[in-house]
Formats: sequence, C-alpha cells, structure tokens
Amino acid sequence: MTDFKNRREAMVDTQLVARGIRDPQLLAAMREVSREMFVPPGLAEFAYEDTPLPIEAGQTISQPYIVALMLEAAEIQPDDRILEIGVGSGYAAAVMSRLGRRVHAIERQEELAALARNRMAQLGCENVVVRTGDGTRGWPENAPFDVILVAAGGPAVPRPLREQLAIDGRLVIPVGGTDEQRLMRVTRTGDEEFFEEDLGAVRFVPLIGAHGWRGEEKAVVAPRTAAGDWLRDAAERLPGIDDAGFAHFIDRFADARVILLGEASHGTSEFYRARAVITRRLIEEHGFTIVAVEADWPDAAAIDRHVRLRGEPAATAAPPFRRFPSWMWKNRDVEAFVTWLRRWNEGRESTRRAGFYGLDLYNMTGSIDAVLTYLDREDPEAAAVARERYACLAPFGSDPASYGRMAISEGYARCEEAVIAQLRDLFLRARAYEADEGDDFLDAAQNARLVANAEAYYRAMFYGAAESWNLRDRHMFDTLKFLLAAKGKAAKAVVWAHNSHIGDARATDMGRNRGELNIGQLCREHYGDAARLIGFGTHDGTVAAATDWDGEMEVKQVNPSRPDSYERLCHEVGQEIFLLDLRDGVHPEARAALLEPRLERFIGVIYRPETERWSHYSTAILPEQFDAWIWFDRTTAVTPLPGRQEPGARDTFPFGL
Repeated sequence: MTDFKNRREAMVDTQLVARGIRDPQLLAAMREVSREMFVPPGLAEFAYEDTPLPIEAGQTISQPYIVALMLEAAEIQPDDRILEIGVGSGYAAAVMSRLGRRVHAIERQEELAALARNRMAQLGCENVVVRTGDGTRGWPENAPFDVILVAAGGPAVPRPLREQLAIDGRLVIPVGGTDEQRLMRVTRTGDEEFFEEDLGAVRFVPLIGAHGWRGEEKAVVAPRTAAGDWLRDAAERLPGIDDAGFAHFIDRFADARVILLGEASHGTSEFYRARAVITRRLIEEHGFTIVAVEADWPDAAAIDRHVRLRGEPAATAAPPFRRFPSWMWKNRDVEAFVTWLRRWNEGRESTRRAGFYGLDLYNMTGSIDAVLTYLDREDPEAAAVARERYACLAPFGSDPASYGRMAISEGYARCEEAVIAQLRDLFLRARAYEADEGDDFLDAAQNARLVANAEAYYRAMFYGAAESWNLRDRHMFDTLKFLLAAKGKAAKAVVWAHNSHIGDARATDMGRNRGELNIGQLCREHYGDAARLIGFGTHDGTVAAATDWDGEMEVKQVNPSRPDSYERLCHEVGQEIFLLDLRDGVHPEARAALLEPRLERFIGVIYRPETERWSHYSTAILPEQFDAWIWFDRTTAVTPLPGRQEPGARDTFPFGL
C-alpha cells in the first residue's frame, strides 16, 4: 500500500523547500492536501513525482513546484478573496482554501468543474466555489479580488482581469506563446497603475477564451537543431554486436578499475548481448576478473560456482533465479555468456578465473540458508547459535516485506541486534575459517552481510522510497568494494545494472529532487576517474516486462521515444548503433549542447506504455550522468529460458529497477 503521507512530506522537503519555497503557511497547506485525490486513480502512485500529470478532459495538473511557485508569488493572506482561472483538477484551489478567505474558481470545461466541486466537498473546502465559464472574462459580480491566479498561458494579461484586481492586489499569470511563457506577477498600485515582474520561464497549456487564445493551440517541443547537429558529428558508428570489432571502443576506458555497464530496461536482448561482448573483451584483453551484476548474491553464487569450476551445488540446493522477475537473469543471452565464461576459465589457475557475483540484497532467505550451510560444515556450534539468531526472521521467510510492516507497527527493529551479532561473530572467526577455503568464507560472509542489510532494508522501505533505495544501492556499492578488496589490489570489475543504478544520480531527478543516490554516484565519489559509467538507450522495439508485480512476463511494444527526450535526439541521428563519448574535452560542442536537461526513459521489470510519460521518464543531464552512451535505435525482447517462475516475489516489492 502506498504511503502517501510520507511521499507528501518528501515532496515538500525535496521539491519545494530544497528549491527555495519558504512561505510556512503554504508549505503547511501542501503538506496537508492529498494530491493523490486530484489525479485519475491509475496515476495516484505518481501524484508526488516532480512532473505534471494528465487529468480528465485531456488536461494536466501542474507539477507541485510550479503550483507552489505561483502561490508563493501571489502572497496570499488569510483575509484575501481569490480568483482562480483554470481550476483543472482543483488541487491548487484546495491548497488556496487553506491560505485565503474565499476562492472563486472558473473552469471552461464542465467535466473538470464537476469533478473539482466533488473533491472540494470530500475535503470539506466550504470556502471554494467553482463555476463553468470563460475565465478570461473574470468574475465581475464578485470583484474586486486580492489575488488572481491564472493556470494557463495567454498572449497577454487579459484586460478584464486587470480591471477586477483590487488595489495592492496581485495577479500571477503565464504570458507568451503557446509553447513557452514567462511567469508574470502584476501588482495593481493605483486606479490605472500596474507594476509587472518577470518570475522566469514556464510552460502551460494555452489560455482559451475571448481575451486569450481563440483555439486549442498545442505546444510542440522539438529537439534543438544545434544539439542534433553536434550529436550527429559526435556519434561514432559501431558495427553489429556480433562483429569482431564491436567492443573495441571499450579499450579507451580499460585503464579504469570499475566499468559500469547499464541498460534502459531489464528485458532487452541487445543490452545483455552488448554487455556480454564488452565484458568478454575486458576479461580477455584487460585482465578484468569480477563480473558483478544486479542480482541476488545467493542466486549469482550458484552461477559463480559453475563458471569457476568450484564443484556442483548440493543436491538440496534450489535452482537460482526462480523468483519474479525470473527472465531478468534466466534468459538466453545470460545463458550464452555464462557458457562462454566457464569455457574461458577452464584450464586457468583458480586465481586467474573470472567470477560472477550478485550485488543485490533481496534474497534474504537464500542468504540465511547459505550461512547456515557453511557453518554446519565448518563450525557446528556456531551454526546452532546462528540458527537461534536467525529464528527471529523465520516467520517472515516467505514474505520479508511483512517484517518491515511489523517493525513499523511495533516501533523497533526486532531482529536487528541478532543479525548484526551473527555478522560480527563470523568476521571475528574469519582467520580460522579462511584457512579452510577462502571462497567459501567469502560467500558466507557476504550472505551474512546481506541478511543484516536486508533486515534494515525491509524496515526502511516503510519509511519512504529514498531511504530504502539508498540503503539498497549502498549495499550494492559495499558489496563491490568487498569483492575488490577480497580479490586483491590488481582486481578490476565490470558491473551490470540498470541505468538508474549506474548513471550518476546527482545528474537526475532522483538525486536532485528525491534525495536518492546510487552505485554510479558512489563509485565516482570513491574511485574518481578509475570508475567509468556507460549507459544504453533505444528508440523503440519490443521488451520483456510485466504489467504488475508478480505478473506474467509479456513481450510488449515499446513506444517511440518522446520528442522532448534524449532518446529522440539519438533517433534523429539516423544511425542504428553508435557510441557517444561524453567525457569532458572529447566532443566539447556536443557535450555542451546536451547539458540542457531533457527527459530520459527508464523501463524496469514493469512496463506500462499507457502511462509511459509519468511512470518511465525522468529528467536528466546525460553528459553528467554517464561517461559514454551506447545507442541501439531498435531493440528486441530477451528470450526467457524454459521453467516455472516461483511465486513469493514479495522479496522484490516495491522496486522494479
């Protein structure tokens, strides 16, 4: 169940306060009004994202920051009488009802006006009255107004609205063309005197009416010609993935200690195949021995045992990658890479073999089993103690998320001390255990770390998305450091994970507005230029994804990229496959042109084309997010391996990236 209260608090803190909104009454009102009530039910989960959203009648609700910016500029006082033009969903009117004495709201579409009236009644906003009409004419019988707020962009300030403004009254309105406007604050200083202030560029739907636009002019945002021209010059054509020369470009990055390879979705064959070919070259030509992937440690450990010829798993061991989304790693492309990796390791000394490791922390129950199996063999007395400690988590084995709910309701971390004590004991006995078998101890130690971090993760996910996301990505980064330290100073690693994890979070909405970090950011901060971040993108094609959590995998058609996205810029280059080297100084003109923030598409294991703009696009600055970008204009879905997907995917709830 979505925790809207915590999301509302996070929205105010990260999107409003962090951007300079200071009015305490306004902030309090926006903490109070439930924005999810003002969007269609299917979009409620996106109500507190930093983006406009579609509402009924083909209209939009402005992003929270724009609402706050306009209301703060209006300087609403408790006794003010307010006129709102363009009531839309009614959200701004509900907020203003808590700031002023009375709100008169005009909406030209009766469908929206009726919905707004119902919402006002549900919220008990008795000081809001909504009527249908031409807002550019104002509401003369109720004039003058202390505040007039216009939520649509007109070619000029409508004369009737100026006339209906009280002396010392404030009118806030977007003025300009149909694609972009300037937000203006007009203060009436006398009978015929007005003072105008420009508050900056904004983009609103057209203001339709007798004193506005005459028709339904639509804003069309096209890629800037300059950016497209520079991009065409900078794009380095790549051969097909199966061509022997495809991965040669990676040589320029091979002096790094960590190379992170992304993906724009978890279900695209070209991304997996390209990462496999690039990784092969890094292993064969540049001495990389760690392949660390966005998978659970115990599942990946089964693959690692196979590829490094460490013996067959126990007969009772469960096959890896059975849980949702099984196709993410249990597919033909990963199978082909694993087959190659085993062949590469055959005939090599164990210290020179390349391993396959999981960075993620979801499979808590698998990790508990792995720790106990190891201790049963190495130290039965310690195994008995571990069983007693882990017994605290046993009731939640099939549904770890329920532990988080319990911890919240009971108000304390019931199992935290036990799992940390177990981790501490394991490391205290490290020297004795390592003497027997270093790899087995490494595996047990990491599983114990995973249990401790997963316990904290499932508690944190009920406090808010940012806290749990950050704990998860810190765990992945710490696991990577743990591997590099265990393998020695000369060890080098390739990371496979989603773009949202490996692209620097500070260059995206997730970092700037939601307070989230990721493994890409942490690698840059820790390793500097010894970490290289390479993202992937596509225009259209097919993808393997589900519609809902625990749902069946479907092969879905990917929508063509939006005109205002980085993906559309890349599509218009006109090349099927290319590389952009985004490092400072390599292509300075292209890099400078791409520094303008644009939308970027992120598809996880869930894909909902019908809500793609709000569920799968986020604003980013590509050259600051990645060191390089690999483009496939059209892509295809992965092919899953046969076998039944196990239920019990709550380990992965609520994240799909």
